[in-house]
Amino acid sequence: MGKRRKTKTVKIGPVGVGSKFPISIQSMAKTDTGDAGATIRQIKALEKEGCEIIRVAVKNSDSITSLTKIKRGINIPLVADIHFNYRLGLEAIAAGIDALRLNPGNIYRKEEVTQIAKAAKRKKIPIRVGVNSGSLRQSQRVRVSKSQRASTDSSKRLADSMVKSALNYIRMLESMRFYDIIVSLKASDVATTVDAYRKMAALCNYPFHLGITASGLTQEGTIKSAIGMGSLLLEGIGDTIRVSLTATPQEEVRAAKQILQSLRLREFGPEIVACPTCGRTQADVIKIVRKVKDQLSAISYQLSAKKPLKIAIMGCEVNGPGEAREANIGIACGKNSAVLFKRGKIVKRIKEREIVETLITELEKKHALV
Repeated sequence: MGKRRKTKTVKIGPVGVGSKFPISIQSMAKTDTGDAGATIRQIKALEKEGCEIIRVAVKNSDSITSLTKIKRGINIPLVADIHFNYRLGLEAIAAGIDALRLNPGNIYRKEEVTQIAKAAKRKKIPIRVGVNSGSLRQSQRVRVSKSQRASTDSSKRLADSMVKSALNYIRMLESMRFYDIIVSLKASDVATTVDAYRKMAALCNYPFHLGITASGLTQEGTIKSAIGMGSLLLEGIGDTIRVSLTATPQEEVRAAKQILQSLRLREFGPEIVACPTCGRTQADVIKIVRKVKDQLSAISYQLSAKKPLKIAIMGCEVNGPGEAREANIGIACGKNSAVLFKRGKIVKRIKEREIVETLITELEKKHALV
């Protein structure tokens, strides 16, 4: 794991974003923002999943009218996503939002950005400079000669264009003495996104919002996001993340938590280590793991968020005992039976049908969690 990139701190409501704070999880409401009730209900559900910052699309006056109601009805910071019409940004600020996302591809006139920056500065609201590869203006693209074109990878050219767009926008905001800035550089291509963030990391000290845009359905989107964001997070790059899926926002939050926990950057609950099974397996490990996971989801593990908790469910004598010993609680299965490990020591032998109940009972005991 690389050393965390040092950044300045930006506050989105009470949530600190930057290298002094844990990497926060964001999502975006998928309701019509003009329907305040539906939007609040979705955000409340996201709060239960562990979402820490929520963004909503602000596309018209109906959206603006709902913002104050939404803000009053939720407990996490509210970010307004603004495109094309800078006046919506001004109105969103007046409505009491916690942060603003601006797209350099469609709100770029200096006089318009100046008005937004002044209003945001008065209210102490940060601006995310949200560059997206799909909405770059032609003037923002890096020009290359014909001789360069043959030898320059198109992905790298696009990454350079994204960085150029972000830097120009940042310089414009800085010229207005506005410095509460977060930066994002999103593309649907993993290599382009990673390249853009790496280049930008060497050029500024503003915190980064990470994401792979339009990554697709849950499985492929999670994989793309894990590869892209995981690569950057392993290098210490990234301060807040959103997994953009063609799925429910709850699935985005779950995927984000899994990414952060797998890198040991955050702890959200027990980690299950389970064998993939093979011809040596003599127990129905897949069924056991699914049952344990289902029952864990129904239990509140407040202590596990403070201290990592690892559960091992293994299917044979090759890796089973070793993995089980390394976990807080472990099961090494044999034929119709299993051995229970706690803190690296064998506690007892149990029957296969007792595995799930035994694990859950042990996890509910306070001494098993520390």
